[in-house]
Amino acid sequence: MTWTTGIAIYFLIWWITLFAVLPFGVRSQHEAETTPGTDPGAPVFPRIVQKLMWTTIVSAIVFAGLYVVYSYRLIGLDDIPGLPRPPSIS
Repeated sequence: MTWTTGIAIYFLIWWITLFAVLPFGVRSQHEAETTPGTDPGAPVFPRIVQKLMWTTIVSAIVFAGLYVVYSYRLIGLDDIPGLPRPPSIS
């Protein structure tokens, strides 16, 4: 795997992980007692910096696991059930 491919794959994993981490610990204005006139769906305290750090840590762990599987060829295409096989040339 080239380093550009690795960066692209890490970015995709990071982005997907960010959307998985964003809703953790969010309390909306509707659930908390806040000033009237604010949007009821807006988070009270979003904690974006903490979520970005957790996203980076979790995506680094996932990428490292996938990199080990790819580098050491622990799982091949023949090991994946239900994957269509190319026609054999006879």
